[in-house]
Amino acid sequence: MRNEGTGSWPARRARKTPHRTALVHGDTTRTYAELHDRVTRLAHALRARGLRRGDRIAYLGPNHPSYLETLFAAGTLGAVFVPLNTRLAGPEIAYQLTDSGAKALIHGPSHTALVAGLPGSTDVRLYVEVGPEYEELLASSEGDPIDEPVAPDDTCVIMYTSGTTGRPKGAMLTHANLTWNAINVLIDHDLTAGERALVSAPLFHTAALNMLTLPVLLKGGTCVLTESFDPAATLELIQQHRITFMFGVPTMFEQLARHPRWADADLSSLRILTCGGSPVPTPLIAAYQQRGLTFLQGYGMTEASPGTLFLDAEHAVRKAGSAGVPHFFSDVRVVRPDLAPVDAGEAGEIIVRGPHVMPGYWGLPEETAAAFTDGWFRSGDAARVDEDGYVFIVDRIKDMIISGGENIYPAEIEDLLLAHPDIDECAVIGVPDDKWGEVPRAVVVPREGASPDPDEILASLSGRLAKYKIPKSVVLADELPRTASGKLLKSRVRSRYGNK
Repeated sequence: MRNEGTGSWPARRARKTPHRTALVHGDTTRTYAELHDRVTRLAHALRARGLRRGDRIAYLGPNHPSYLETLFAAGTLGAVFVPLNTRLAGPEIAYQLTDSGAKALIHGPSHTALVAGLPGSTDVRLYVEVGPEYEELLASSEGDPIDEPVAPDDTCVIMYTSGTTGRPKGAMLTHANLTWNAINVLIDHDLTAGERALVSAPLFHTAALNMLTLPVLLKGGTCVLTESFDPAATLELIQQHRITFMFGVPTMFEQLARHPRWADADLSSLRILTCGGSPVPTPLIAAYQQRGLTFLQGYGMTEASPGTLFLDAEHAVRKAGSAGVPHFFSDVRVVRPDLAPVDAGEAGEIIVRGPHVMPGYWGLPEETAAAFTDGWFRSGDAARVDEDGYVFIVDRIKDMIISGGENIYPAEIEDLLLAHPDIDECAVIGVPDDKWGEVPRAVVVPREGASPDPDEILASLSGRLAKYKIPKSVVLADELPRTASGKLLKSRVRSRYGNK
């Protein structure tokens, strides 16, 4: 094969394990041979409609086999796949379509109305709705192999960052980036060909696609796709499909642990639980350890495809709370502003280098140059390293509060607040103060049925945090704004609650 990219994976898998199950979605099951055939037909259909090497092909819709078929078909043609966040509004979708210059958009029926309302100023000329139209497209197309030359360094995906601040930027991930990331997962997660992964986090989330789905398909396992996360359905699916591997952000795992069926659910098949996207609260780690589950954390970023740090099973208990050490083919340093290494226990910025790190942002040469220093990608995240080299994520550097010259990292306070029996969610932000410049404020979402007393909440932190770290005020909220991938939108928390 002249295709050295991810688009060749279905063909390579089909020649090794054609009859193994690749995908399950509801009552639909696809073998690797069937996946290869459908990907090939879709690639032919797209090429017949004018799509060529380098063209951008976007997808908008919930988790579905057509999502992965479109990804692989784009890779078969040497085109570039652009996954779109299903929770974005029309103008936000239009921005990403325009910014990427996408020429085709395949979308789920759930988003037909949104697509119909998009402005005509985008470059999109081909619209395909998943369902009868999509199936007819495949049925009427050829199934002959396509052997387009695709190099490892060709761009495979433009994946837009979460956009927690400002406009989202398109991280250009090459076929090599995704392949090396998958290899890191295969090595450090110890994946087997018998893996059965539950994919309930949205596939436009870099971890759901690149830390779970693609590595499992590369190894020849099975991915069970669900259109959305539901804790009750998740517990049923784990038992029904004997799920061995799943990924979630902390909020997803928290919902599972609070479900009434949690204590009695059959979780005996689970072998690997990975969590990322934001710092994992200590009480959540303890809840999974009490169920006898090896709860593993990692740390990554879209720009690194995304795996950067991983805490393996051997150290999951002894180093609980750590994001671990660098993945096998990843180099990570924690540095001071002058890029000198920090001492053990000192907070600094995470920088990363490796074959899984993107070459840059789509159409943004200045932002790309600013993001790299001597080949190292600057994450903007703060961390500490212990004496054994294990990295503990502290917070986003931009979320750090400077109060009277002291650095305060909100995640440290939030971790303690989440252990309070009356608190469901929380966010700590800095608010202006005449004396100290700024001081912490806790915005908390009470647990259902609870009526927490703000004074009691603050009193519960006394003796557990330095005085200057204890919030000076508490605001009760019904909910906290989050991205579709579950990340807290601190910028919106600040704008909503920072001046009350």
